[in-house]
Amino acid sequence: MKKLAIVTVAVLALGVAACTKNTAENNAANETAVENTASTDVNVATDATANADAALNAAGNAVENAGNAVDNAQAAVENK
Repeated sequence: MKKLAIVTVAVLALGVAACTKNTAENNAANETAVENTASTDVNVATDATANADAALNAAGNAVENAGNAVDNAQAAVENK
């Protein structure tokens, strides 16, 4: 049991030590992670914009179709 406790403490100590190092390698990894996250955010925003554009186009088409239906109904009434 003591060996398990010693190993656990050693592993935790190494983990804490690794987290607190401020090396160029860690900085590069952090910058890469930030860039990847930013890139993902931009992609999500771009997708959301495309989806919003598609929804607006669909709404515009629906309004145009409704207008055409009204025009057709008026023409039908006039032709009777």
